[in-house]
Amino acid sequence: MPASTLPLNPVNGPRGVPPLGNLLAFGKDPLAFLTRLRDDYGDAVTWSLGPRRSLFISHPRHIKELLAAREDTFEILEIGWAFKQITGRSVILSKGADWRRKRSLVQPTVRPRQVRAYADAMVDSACAAADAWHDGARVDVRGEMALITQRIVLRTLFGNDLGEQTRALGDAMDVAEREVGAEVRGIGLFLPGWVRTPARRRLLDAVATIDREVDRLIGERRGPARGVRERDDLVSRLLAARDEEGRRLSPREVRDEAVTLWAAGHETTSTALTWALYLLARAPEARARLEAELQDVLAGRPPAIDDYERLTWTRQIVTEAMRLYPPVWLIPAVAREGATLGGTRIPVGTTVWCSTWTTHRDPRWFPGPEEFRPQRWGADARDAVPEHAWYPFGGGPRTCPGARFAQVEAVLVLATLAQRFRLDLPRTAVSPRVGLLLQPATPLHATLRART
Repeated sequence: MPASTLPLNPVNGPRGVPPLGNLLAFGKDPLAFLTRLRDDYGDAVTWSLGPRRSLFISHPRHIKELLAAREDTFEILEIGWAFKQITGRSVILSKGADWRRKRSLVQPTVRPRQVRAYADAMVDSACAAADAWHDGARVDVRGEMALITQRIVLRTLFGNDLGEQTRALGDAMDVAEREVGAEVRGIGLFLPGWVRTPARRRLLDAVATIDREVDRLIGERRGPARGVRERDDLVSRLLAARDEEGRRLSPREVRDEAVTLWAAGHETTSTALTWALYLLARAPEARARLEAELQDVLAGRPPAIDDYERLTWTRQIVTEAMRLYPPVWLIPAVAREGATLGGTRIPVGTTVWCSTWTTHRDPRWFPGPEEFRPQRWGADARDAVPEHAWYPFGGGPRTCPGARFAQVEAVLVLATLAQRFRLDLPRTAVSPRVGLLLQPATPLHATLRART
């Protein structure tokens, strides 16, 4: 065992109730259940989710080892039937040679140089939203953030703003996200695909709406002879991309990657922005420091991509918001022959789980873990954060391809809005709702205060 490897010594966790195992406790409150595993049992705990033998790991060094593992020892777990209906066989669920081919085609579309080209669309979309706001108005924070990020992703992904259809597509994604989350927490996780429950019928209706609109937008990118029209949006780049053998992505593959990039650029970012604004409304000193930075760096003009690195406090706010409320809260993988962690053999078929929620809120890595402290990410912070103690975009070779896009988007949108308005929220604490992403369990209605 390499000297850098942290030994892994699993202990037996709660026994649960056969044949469901711990499904009832997990389904009732997944975040509390996983936190209890960490606090009551330690960094490596065996438990059962229905018939699945499971191992929950909490230490960053074990998480890093898992996420960096070769695909022939740990493979990505398809979390139920519902999740696959949305993403299809996109890069996040593909395996082996198929995954390597798709990643080589998708990754260039979201490299830093390409993200830089989309910054103006991010700022313009946020400015358009702020132009429609006025002092004293009441807004649904999550709804407003969703409309902004939907408009951004439609302009950058498809080169097209759908107008009113934006809301219909966003509503369909909301339904799909809720149904995926409900399936993960219940018996639906183990039902065969041919079973059509009311929840699954709702999901299929939502996916049909998503497919219809996405297929139409992709179709607009093809010329009369099924060639690709010259555009600089992400879908056009996906349609034009070729692998080493000269093959293009099929129409279905383009659809799957487009929807996955939509989720990364819209759902993840709108969720992060919603939580950031909620946290800022409860932290007047942090908000005042944000406003001072915006005045110092921007001096009244809208932000641009060259301001991204200079907006250090703004970036720290986004980072801390994603620590406290990581949009993607659970990552599973399945052990294959020869799988080990910390020098310990992991039985074939074991599902290994790690949770950003529990790692991000571990007091060993983050003193005062429940507190909103953007300063913990400053260059002069006293407590160094271990690698993979913060991993909202995953890690290793399967890091989310859209991570850079989402981070730049969140910072530029937050800077644009906070420069012009404060969003005042009631002081009542809001809990997260566990779905595919961690969303606020109740609506967040803010009063807009124009900044002079």
